Amino acid sequence: MHEAIGKTQSVNDPMDPARAQALHATLGRAGKAPGAGDPLPPFWHQVYFWDARSPEELGRDGHPKLGGLIPDMGLPRRMWAGGRLEFHAPLRAGLEAEKRTTVKAVTEKQGRTGPLAFVTLRHEFWQGGTLCVTEHQDLVYREDPDPAAPTPEPPRARTDEDAGEVAEFSTTLLFRYSALTFNGHRIHYDLDYCRAVEGYPGLVVHGPLLAQLLMLMADETLGGLKRFSFRATAPLFHHESATLCRAGGSYWVRGPDGRQCMVAEAE
Repeated sequence: MHEAIGKTQSVNDPMDPARAQALHATLGRAGKAPGAGDPLPPFWHQVYFWDARSPEELGRDGHPKLGGLIPDMGLPRRMWAGGRLEFHAPLRAGLEAEKRTTVKAVTEKQGRTGPLAFVTLRHEFWQGGTLCVTEHQDLVYREDPDPAAPTPEPPRARTDEDAGEVAEFSTTLLFRYSALTFNGHRIHYDLDYCRAVEGYPGLVVHGPLLAQLLMLMADETLGGLKRFSFRATAPLFHHESATLCRAGGSYWVRGPDGRQCMVAEAE
């Protein structure tokens, strides 16, 4: 068993309503933004519980350096591969909450493009003595891309949706979402870094942002969420539009060329 498994960390946050209102505006949501005491939509805890570090504590990609709670396994590229959430009670704006994080799993394997490492974190969000949300976050770490290697073929997305919404992702949207979630990863705002270091043709749309949009669609369709799981399968870039799709309890993101960028299940 890896020595990092079982490590814990706790962070408190006053849940400033101004952040919820800023996310409401950033996403172009209709209606009144949440105020003090109001329940937050699902996954809006992403704009709270910042891990603010000084510049010398950051890695080359703008994220905090590895080696603390998350072990450093010598793989420089990181991404959020997916997650699973259970919603027990609503988190409310303006009331202090606690995020308790535990390292649940650390595994290493050999993938098609080289070595991979996977880390699963369990987050619990507590407010007023009540467990409101349980989230399992899956992170993947990999080597830098080989320019000579062929680009893996992404999976094809379904086309049998019952409903679909077209979404656009401007550089302003990516910047504002990065700022609100205090996500310093340069793949979301530094085009030169994306192309020269990570091998991407454009700024990468945040996986959590895609998951957030699918969650809001599911929340509106179902009249509330009990569970939501998602898995990123291919990157989407800022110059591309996407279709947010739904069929029954299944949700997915289809890129403009038909590739599948994310799949999800909701109930």
